[in-house]
Amino acid sequence: MNTLATDRPLRSLRESAWLTPVELAVLGAIWGASFLFMRVAANDFGPMPLVEVRLGLGSLVLLPFLWRSRAHFASPKLWGKLALIGAINSAVPFMLFAWAAQRAPAGVGAISNAMTVLFTALVGFLFFGEKIGAKRAVALFTGFAGVVVLASGKIAGASIGWAVLAGSAAAFLYGIGINLVRRHLTGLPPAAVASATLGTSTLLTLPFAIATWPQHAIPLKSWLSAGMLGVLCTGIAFVMYYRLIARVGASRASTVTYLIPVFGVAWAWLLLGESLTWTMAISAALILGSVAMSQQPSR
Repeated sequence: MNTLATDRPLRSLRESAWLTPVELAVLGAIWGASFLFMRVAANDFGPMPLVEVRLGLGSLVLLPFLWRSRAHFASPKLWGKLALIGAINSAVPFMLFAWAAQRAPAGVGAISNAMTVLFTALVGFLFFGEKIGAKRAVALFTGFAGVVVLASGKIAGASIGWAVLAGSAAAFLYGIGINLVRRHLTGLPPAAVASATLGTSTLLTLPFAIATWPQHAIPLKSWLSAGMLGVLCTGIAFVMYYRLIARVGASRASTVTYLIPVFGVAWAWLLLGESLTWTMAISAALILGSVAMSQQPSR
């Protein structure tokens, strides 16, 4: 009997038991922090220049994965799909979240982002013939109720409705992008796909970034925030996410969705002094509860 062979799966199971929750928590903390970094940098950069820096740095971090799998990306037709999906799944949503970060606390964007799971199910139902079921239908209505509650709130007397609408639109585009990736890019190395879509998005947004690049000097803290947004929250976070998917599966890896709003609000409270309002708390409970409901298997 080969004891080495039998011990290895046991070690792997024990490692997964503690490593996976830790990695999920770290990834949730990183993606939650992205809304903090956008809040800090968005006013100094403006939405399009900030997105350009984020996309460019993120694509550079992931470039080795694309280079290693370059044989899979020889078709010009494929690059057309990558550019379209990159615009839908990266460039435009990043811009919408950056625009929202200029107008509302970081926690608002993080809470809106949680709608991605529900919008993915809705887009699959509306455009790709997927069944949604009664439980997911209730979850969708509950999640939308959470968005309405969030949009109705005010921070320091100012309405945040437009920022919530922008964040929800970004989450809807993520839902479209996820469905397109499933149907048109399945079988390609995921990290390489991420690099390619970020790279094409960098080129697509470049003219807009140049046209709107700020004339004033950008403070160091905003440059550092933009750098962290691109390198850590986009490039490194994608690598971590795809590693998790490879080890524990997409379903379990997607539970990071529950952690992002929690960390997003916590970072903003700890580091920016942003307060958690009752409307934010109620809307977060409704949206995260609806996401949890939608993830439960149908009986």
